[in-house]
Amino acid sequence: MRFNRVLALILSSLLILGSTAVAKTTAKAKHHSSSAKVSKVKDKSSKKGKKSWKSKGQQAIASDRTTEIQQALIREHYLSGEPSGTMDAATKQALTKLQQENGWQTKVVPDSRALIKLGLGPSQSNLLNPDTAALAGSVASSKSER
Repeated sequence: MRFNRVLALILSSLLILGSTAVAKTTAKAKHHSSSAKVSKVKDKSSKKGKKSWKSKGQQAIASDRTTEIQQALIREHYLSGEPSGTMDAATKQALTKLQQENGWQTKVVPDSRALIKLGLGPSQSNLLNPDTAALAGSVASSKSER
């Protein structure tokens, strides 16, 4: 019985010592990680030469593509006059009207669905079966024909 008490006393002492050592190690780790964070802080002046992420990607529609869009809008009676090759307010308004009439979003002009509807979608030259390839609108129209 005395042996059990001694063993329990030794185990509890080891447990207390172990938890104290873990607490000291954790405190040191926290101290080191906070000092490491301070040293990694960058000076804001070092970002002077970098461009914003907003300037990446396509900034404007090319004039030849704009001319194609305007020709299609004129053909479909959403726009009148001659194509100028400039994405002007009248062209944006015509695209917005087309998208609105089809129940599509009107904040981003042109919408890819609007371009497909105007016959300006992706090239189909590499398709194995261009006559039966499913494009936006063609599935719905083939169902309504049945």
